Amino acid sequence: MPVDLITLPCLADNYAYLLKDRASPSVALVDAPEAAPILAALAERGWRLDEIWLTHHHADHIQGVAEIVAATGARVTGAAADAHRLPPLDRALRPGDRFPFAGETVEVLDAPGHTRGHIAFSVPGAGLVFTGDSLMAGGCGRLFEGSPAEMWGTLTRLAALDPGTLVCSGHEYTASNLRFAVALEPANQELIFRQEAVAEARRMGRPTVPSRLSDELSTNPFLRADLPSLRAAVGMPDAPAAEVFAEIRARKDRF
Repeated sequence: MPVDLITLPCLADNYAYLLKDRASPSVALVDAPEAAPILAALAERGWRLDEIWLTHHHADHIQGVAEIVAATGARVTGAAADAHRLPPLDRALRPGDRFPFAGETVEVLDAPGHTRGHIAFSVPGAGLVFTGDSLMAGGCGRLFEGSPAEMWGTLTRLAALDPGTLVCSGHEYTASNLRFAVALEPANQELIFRQEAVAEARRMGRPTVPSRLSDELSTNPFLRADLPSLRAAVGMPDAPAAEVFAEIRARKDRF
């Protein structure tokens, strides 16, 4: 991998990510839930922050930006469609845009559902995707602004990435997500094994993200709404995948 990746717990259950180019001093931050732990991590390593990439406009992903920019002078990147409700952007991008970092190409992916202007950052050469509150470990974000069809489209795009990709999502929700997943698929042995591994990680105080996309494909019910087993689990054997996803999301909201 051409970058070093640091997963930083922030607030009660958020994560931010630092990427350090191994061949240069360049450092990027993905999302900024709060400034203090991020600035402390940079100081501890002697790193200078160059860029901040924002996935969406919710306060728990952007409220540290102003203080971090004041301390570091980092350039801020975010979605052009959300520029009116993000911190001031130095680089406003649209889905399909690309930009360089660490000798690799970063691809901006359309990721609506949780919010309308949500984007994800894929770094194929490094095997990383930063999904914010779209695809999450064992789950997906609530549909605060987008429709089930939009989120299913987002998850379908993310599911098409290389299965070895590390999914860097925005919250420590994995244990609760997997409890719901097991309720839907109690005979899924890979899911049961993952639930046990996640429980052990949390007992040890370790983050459960990033997660491997291959594990999401085999255990995350929100990526599996097109499979006969999930259709049967929700009593919709002949329904389109987007409708099955909508039912799974509605059940998770009530779980």
